[in-house]
Amino acid sequence: MNNNIKEKLKTLTTKPGVYIMRDSDGMVIYVGKAKNLKNRVSQYFRNSPKPSKVQAMVDNVEDFDYFITMSEMDALALESNLIKKYQPFYNILLKDGKQFPYIKINLKDPFPKFEIVRKVKKDGAKYFGPYFAGLDAREILKTINTAFKIRTCSNKITESSIAKRECLNFSLNLCSAPCTKQISRMEYLKEIDRAINFLSGNDNEIEEILTQKMLNASNSENFESAILLRERLKMVKKLKDRIVANLPKDVSKDVFAYVTDGLSGVITYMVVRGGKILGIISYPCIDAELEEGQTLFNFISQYYHNMIIPNEIILSHEISSPDTLCQYLGKKINFISNPHGINKSLLDMAKENAKEYLEKHLEKDKIKYNNTIGAVKSLKEKLNLKELPLRMECYDISNISGTNKVCSMVVFKNGEPSKKDYRKFKIKTVKGANDFASLEEALRRRLKRYVDKNGESFKEKPNLIIIDGGKGQLSSCFEILSSYHLESEIQMVSLAKRIEEVFHPNSSLPTLLKPGSAELKLLQRIRDEAHRFAITYHRNLRTKKMSKSVLDEIPGVGPKKRDALLKAFGRSEDIAKLDIEMLETLPVISHSLAVTIHEYFRTHPIDTSVEE
Repeated sequence: MNNNIKEKLKTLTTKPGVYIMRDSDGMVIYVGKAKNLKNRVSQYFRNSPKPSKVQAMVDNVEDFDYFITMSEMDALALESNLIKKYQPFYNILLKDGKQFPYIKINLKDPFPKFEIVRKVKKDGAKYFGPYFAGLDAREILKTINTAFKIRTCSNKITESSIAKRECLNFSLNLCSAPCTKQISRMEYLKEIDRAINFLSGNDNEIEEILTQKMLNASNSENFESAILLRERLKMVKKLKDRIVANLPKDVSKDVFAYVTDGLSGVITYMVVRGGKILGIISYPCIDAELEEGQTLFNFISQYYHNMIIPNEIILSHEISSPDTLCQYLGKKINFISNPHGINKSLLDMAKENAKEYLEKHLEKDKIKYNNTIGAVKSLKEKLNLKELPLRMECYDISNISGTNKVCSMVVFKNGEPSKKDYRKFKIKTVKGANDFASLEEALRRRLKRYVDKNGESFKEKPNLIIIDGGKGQLSSCFEILSSYHLESEIQMVSLAKRIEEVFHPNSSLPTLLKPGSAELKLLQRIRDEAHRFAITYHRNLRTKKMSKSVLDEIPGVGPKKRDALLKAFGRSEDIAKLDIEMLETLPVISHSLAVTIHEYFRTHPIDTSVEE
């Protein structure tokens, strides 16, 4: 513990707040919250025994900052925002990605239907799920439609509306066709109730229905239908196999088990709905909390995002401040940390899954660290950089013969892609295929945005800018960096493709990184990602330009009138030959607009050698 930390510990307040731990490079490696900042932060620096993961974090701390908040609830909210911002290595980091699917039904609709969603909203609808770990929500929905003939279309159906004819699903006996009043609203809602009964945990009725349909199809020698129904029955059986003995069918609860070897840890999440285990999933985590219960607290506070939260949650460790967590999640929850009976059996199952996952994935976590944070630190050392390249930016140009020139800006944070920070530029001032000048324009615009603090991604300083190219490209880009007086603030290198040489400004000798090393692979990944992103943007622009019609240039002709003209008269070349009277025959074209269109084509003849 250095003198700076000793002095700061003396001045710490006893109020609630958030603290930030930094390493020797100023990198944020941990963010935590506390009811009492003085007590909590001081615990890390006492000479008492600590878990290995905590000691590993403390050994890297060179400084810390803190923020005082009005309450522990405010501290929890601030902690969450800072973790998302800094993505510290020793914090639990749950990425915002694909959510588990739910099956939703809005019973306020006259003829409701089931649909698959990934976000739970407070809209009064009923949600069932989440479904994962071998249970496919789409297959469950198909099973429901097969058994109960619930509609799947997006048509708005009311008691008074009636469609011209039924859809194909009615012919296939997969829909009861409420759109043409083949079924009354009362009878349709009875089928909905039976489907809800199945989703709530009662499988017997749907199994009987599907079995009978399969036998009928087989007896009628409709073997394709019989095979399909057999597959639907397999889905029902899979659900029945997940029934928890001695657990009522109306019971819903979540289970969280935390297992650690002192350095690495795993949290296993089990979801129980309608008396069934719908899924079990494990998450590796490194969290430098002093108490294991607090690690669970941190995980749960991040986990329930756009998800259904049950009234009861079983935990492997007791958490402090459960009322604060309930307030943060917006729901009263019964946390059980010392379960008995069936609850204990569920927790034991979750623990066994966590232990097995921990044993199998320790090596995988080590490899990920070496390829991300480890590679960043190695890159600083091998290239003699002044600071850790925590935020790396790479640029690439894409065009064909100087047309549709674009530049990509790809961002890696802590050695991983940060796609929300990616940006793309249309090159505006460069004529012809001049990659040097195009790159200079894009970099100049990016640096100006940084100096002006304009734009969320542009306001953040890059620790390292990587140029795809050799010494020439690097020199021209470094001149732009110098023109903004940022040469001492932002580091820059270039990566030449031929033998992967790394060039530095004001140096004629390149650095050769070891082939296959983590630091070289990191540079190659960001360069290749910039190339991919640039090509994708260029292709999109080219496709959009090719699909653009001459009609889009005529004042008063919007997308709807353009489409109507093309549908009625064919290509733009054909429309250009029409007189005003013929154009007026189209209901959406007024006399004045017909005159405008006719006059435009008279003064702007179409080059018929170019196909639209």
